[in-house]
Amino acid sequence: MAKSLVNTHARFGTLPVFFTALSTILGAVLFLRFGWAVGHVGFWGVIGIIVLGHVVTIPTAFAVAEIATNQRVQGGGAYFIISRSFGMNIGGAIGITLYLSQAISVAFYIIAFGEAFEPLIDWIYQQYGFYIPDRRWISIPTMALLSVLILVKGANLGMKALYVVVIVLFTSILFFFLGNSPIKPPEINLHARIVNHENFFYVFTIVFPAFTGLAAGLGLSGDLKNPQKSIPRGTLWATFVGMLIYIAVAWKFTNSASPEDLVSDQLIMRKIALWGPIIPVGLAAASLSSALGSIMVAPRTLQAIGFDNIFPENNINKWFARGRKQDNEPVNASLITVFIAFVFVAVGSIDFVAQIISMFFMVTYGAICLISFLEHFAADPAYRPTFRSNWYVSLAGALFSFWLMFKMNAPYAAASIVIMGLIYYMVMLGNEENQGLNKLFKGVVFQLSRQLQIFLQRADSADQQKSWRPFGVCISHDTFSRRSAFDIMRWISFKYGFGTYIHYVKGYLNAETSEESKIVLDRLIKLAHGSKNRVYLDTIISPSYTSAIAQVVQLSGISGKGNNLILFEFSRTDPQNLKEIAANYGIAESTGFDICILNTSYKSFGYKNEIHIWIRPDDYRNANLMILLGYIILGHPDWEKGKIKIFALYPKAMMNEKRKQLLGLIKTGRLPISPSNVTMVSFEEGHRKEVITKYSVDADLTLIGFTSEKIEKTEEFTEGYEKLGNILFVNANRAKAIN
Repeated sequence: MAKSLVNTHARFGTLPVFFTALSTILGAVLFLRFGWAVGHVGFWGVIGIIVLGHVVTIPTAFAVAEIATNQRVQGGGAYFIISRSFGMNIGGAIGITLYLSQAISVAFYIIAFGEAFEPLIDWIYQQYGFYIPDRRWISIPTMALLSVLILVKGANLGMKALYVVVIVLFTSILFFFLGNSPIKPPEINLHARIVNHENFFYVFTIVFPAFTGLAAGLGLSGDLKNPQKSIPRGTLWATFVGMLIYIAVAWKFTNSASPEDLVSDQLIMRKIALWGPIIPVGLAAASLSSALGSIMVAPRTLQAIGFDNIFPENNINKWFARGRKQDNEPVNASLITVFIAFVFVAVGSIDFVAQIISMFFMVTYGAICLISFLEHFAADPAYRPTFRSNWYVSLAGALFSFWLMFKMNAPYAAASIVIMGLIYYMVMLGNEENQGLNKLFKGVVFQLSRQLQIFLQRADSADQQKSWRPFGVCISHDTFSRRSAFDIMRWISFKYGFGTYIHYVKGYLNAETSEESKIVLDRLIKLAHGSKNRVYLDTIISPSYTSAIAQVVQLSGISGKGNNLILFEFSRTDPQNLKEIAANYGIAESTGFDICILNTSYKSFGYKNEIHIWIRPDDYRNANLMILLGYIILGHPDWEKGKIKIFALYPKAMMNEKRKQLLGLIKTGRLPISPSNVTMVSFEEGHRKEVITKYSVDADLTLIGFTSEKIEKTEEFTEGYEKLGNILFVNANRAKAIN
């Protein structure tokens, strides 16, 4: 197994990246299918294909250039770059898909190489009457020869051949542009009729492999002196130069032949070029160079995947990662690549293989752009490239990739995404300790949360006056004795508000209490797990309950707007905590909090069927807050069968007026209760607490208003309610509007 992906003999610069990528871009499709495409969809149709293709490839090139400068690049090309920036699991899934694209590409270019011999085959037939009916007679022996050479000589042979191939390639393209076509149409018309046998997106599918060359140069990452400099420069320049050349070739085709000629002759370029025979030579050179590029890149991708133990079986990883001792050449990975290529060469159909390649590359590019987009939002400190793209460029690349996949071939697209998902699942099974999309999405959610908090904090505070919602905090040292306060917090924060529950740890902040708070928090999280809650849990260490409350009321709420409601709790059977609440009541009141005091009883919340709200004349500030809290609590699934009953306790002289007011709110839809659930109770019936007990003895939660003047009289909260269930005493800092 290779000790490292680093090639200590690396000596290549930017030019090999540029030439490898460009020679792949200006490859078989340019010579065999581009004229055919112009004939089918016309000049402007081909420009549309070029633009659409580069809407995908340019964002991908930007994303690759960005992640290539994120950290030191070793061997493994695009896979190494992606995995080291996005994580092993994401990188492994994309890397395997990318490898399959690269391996199948070898077959595509070898099949195209066989097509370059069509003029020679025709000449032999005319001269000697011998005809080769199947191009596989050429492509399969060529594949065998190429396999032997790459397995024996490795990348150095490919790089030496690359420069010769590039010279031949550019010479043939130059001759094509210099040619004065004898089949030129009588007049140039960019809107001329087209041969419309194939639809636009099918033509796009066949042509798209022409734009996938950007990944070819990345495979040389382990053989580059300075990959962080050479990869971005070489890749981006090859992409832009290739795009300009394709536009110029489309113009030349349109001006040089009729649509019928372009469609009927796949080597129409030789009739247009200054010297026709150079075109098959150029096709052979382009196909061979692209095949060389792919067969050099693919094994290095697979070797890097094995080196990272991406596959579940460790012996397979070791075998793939093993390199030749003297130069780390990936011989084993090359054998697998050769086998895959032979399978597709045996198929023999260039259009079929083009569709497979297009789909695999498209899903790979879409995944790269999508992950790049998410990385911009995740803002991981470990992701700090020196080259910066923009999030909207990556997003556009991802959206267009997946949209084009389904426009090209919906069944193939669905199958490709399923395959990609299965590969990711396989990688996750074998590498559970390496976080993948979950880590990325956590970063995205963190950033969105941060931005929302800042937005909410800066929002106009006047909005709080118009539309109140609870931003509650509860501090308790009885967390593990009674759960009722936590239940109130999870109910009010489930749908309409935000809740923070803080367990108070008494003591001074030191190593011992800090460790205790961590244990308590872990226990609290485990207890809360499984309950339907959206409460933020925390602990606070403070020498006294007073200092703890003083700290809590100054905390910034998780919503970003600060807290506006504080919940205290005491037990009816042991009301000692009420004295602490009364002693510290002024701290919460002075900071403008709405204050709720929960009185818990042995009956707890019963069956969660009825919430009773008691409104009295001195509840002019509390009434609406109690109604809103009742409605908010009822929104939790625990109370899905519950209902609110309002009891208005007024002197007889005021009862009709108050009843009309409450029914008016119900009629306009501002109170989610039935008129039959509003009960007018007269003061004259008896003592207030006796009346409340009479009507609410079976209530599951009773809301009663109180004023700050009564807080010092603790018996007001403890005596007279012995038969009731849990009671929530409510004091509003200001009157709330029910909108």
